Amino acid sequence: MWTELAHIVRHASADPDIRVLVLSSTSDAAFTAGLDLKSQAALAAPAPDPARKALALHAHLSAFQSAVSSLSACRQPVICALHGIALGLAIDIAAACDIRLCASDTSFGVFEVNVGLAADIGTLQRFPKITGNDSKVRELALMGRPFGPKEAEEMGFVSEIVDGGRAQVVAVAIEKAKVIASRSPVAVISTKHILNHARDHTVEQGLQYVAAWNMSMLQSSDTAKAMAATRNKEPVTFSGFSDAKL
Repeated sequence: MWTELAHIVRHASADPDIRVLVLSSTSDAAFTAGLDLKSQAALAAPAPDPARKALALHAHLSAFQSAVSSLSACRQPVICALHGIALGLAIDIAAACDIRLCASDTSFGVFEVNVGLAADIGTLQRFPKITGNDSKVRELALMGRPFGPKEAEEMGFVSEIVDGGRAQVVAVAIEKAKVIASRSPVAVISTKHILNHARDHTVEQGLQYVAAWNMSMLQSSDTAKAMAATRNKEPVTFSGFSDAKL
């Protein structure tokens, strides 16, 4: 599943006509149901040569991490619509997205510690930065206890709780996606890129970077279009990148 996710996201990122992605599960009951214990048992089985087994495990984990990180690396914003059971990998995936919404029926959990593991696909790296609450993250990850939508919203992991289940939260996500898609793609892609850079750098470094970035981006015709539309209180349509020439 995760290799397919990476393929889809990377394909979408390169598509000049895609403005925003909405990610959800096709199951009404669960976003993800947690760890596949049978597969995990096979990975943890003893091997004749521990060093070679370790190298194989490292390659497996690195590929898995890269697949989930493709959501963060995607040029376009990704809205994650969480619902139902959202354990383990759901946190990894959601944390790599730009906007997180959840249905009121969502049940979260960083459960890896319950099966003798440390979460290794991004939760322990991204979750603390998103919430800014180190103590809460450690409590959830070390205890392996479930938490609900209200707690997720209070700590800043999700920005909105939608009453209902999968259908309702996906509908809200699509409405937000439509608004983002109506904005200048140059501005949207730039904003995501700059926010990602700012997350991992100091304020001063971020300011220097956005100044250098906007030296070129401010020359976009979208800027003049958006300003004129705002001034005249008129709608504006921005072109994609499919007509761009290299």
